[in-house]
Amino acid sequence: MASEVQKASEVQNLMILHPRPSSIVAALYTLRDLGVEVVILHGPSGCCFKHARLLEEDGVRVLTTALDEAGFVFGGQRPLTAILKKASELFHPKLMAISGTCSSMIIGDDLHQAVQDAQLDIPVLEVEVHAGYRDNTKGVILTLEAAKEKGIIDEKELARQKGLLEKATLVEKLHGAASSEYLAPERGDLKYEAASRLLELIRQGKRGLNILNAKKETGYMFADITAAVAEVAGDQVDTLANLDDRVGLPKVRMDAANIARDLKQREVNFQIIGGLDEYPVTGDAVQEMIGDKHYDFAVISGVPHALPIPALKGMEIFSITNGPRQVKPLRNLGHQHVTVELDLHPKTMGVKSLVESEFGATLRTLSKSKAMEC
Repeated sequence: MASEVQKASEVQNLMILHPRPSSIVAALYTLRDLGVEVVILHGPSGCCFKHARLLEEDGVRVLTTALDEAGFVFGGQRPLTAILKKASELFHPKLMAISGTCSSMIIGDDLHQAVQDAQLDIPVLEVEVHAGYRDNTKGVILTLEAAKEKGIIDEKELARQKGLLEKATLVEKLHGAASSEYLAPERGDLKYEAASRLLELIRQGKRGLNILNAKKETGYMFADITAAVAEVAGDQVDTLANLDDRVGLPKVRMDAANIARDLKQREVNFQIIGGLDEYPVTGDAVQEMIGDKHYDFAVISGVPHALPIPALKGMEIFSITNGPRQVKPLRNLGHQHVTVELDLHPKTMGVKSLVESEFGATLRTLSKSKAMEC
């Protein structure tokens, strides 16, 4: 662990040239996970446009104060107060939030004063955030601290979440998209070729691990891959999944319960290795469950680079990610087969049941074709 921390410290000095997630976006998704129904982005109308629209697919109303040149000069506190009142009248939410932006933080608008002036009879979380932090997880921490101040979460959950975020940051700096100055996006292996090789191993009677280590709602599609592998391989694989629905923020627990329900309906038996927000720390649970058992291959869906290579030593590894910039780091880790589920995140917004994956569909189709040939 000490060497990992030292390496992460060295990576900290890298100038990351490719785009990275924004702290504002991280705050928005955390507000959703907390059950916030309306979020007001206090900034220009185009700030975080894509993610704001995506969040509306998940039932979160995202509004904007649409700050312009006049607002940059004279401030936007009065428009913010007006929109707080308007949002309450339109949507009748039980919980609202304001998210700062680079613009509102630079001009120094007082979010708290705007809330006081609006005189609403519901809690409003005030997240003083901008996009200038090196690690996007800062947006999550600021949001969770605001939620703790309003009594939405307690000190124990805040500490737990901070610990997970520290580990997630470490994973990304060691083996993820923050591990190199520039990572070009790659499509990875052809799904047909990776699925064909996996079927070959299964037909040879090899034993494998089938691991779902997904981040939050992405599990709705990654779990389809887990289901496909279990369907095709049967008792030749042991399935592990981070679907503990007793931990995490409200939406995270709900998603874990939904995904677990669908896997059980498909008769996929699995062992729990953590919750959907615990993807960066599931490695210990995986190592413990492997014990002294022998496996020839492993299929890891979700965040493969969070699992320690020593736990997978000697296995032929099939990794499925949704990050085109994650392909090279996974290959550097020694993962022999890396495929990418493109546009996975937009397809898993607002859903409540499993979504078919390209790799899962390819594996099922090839398996049926091979069976017909025989």
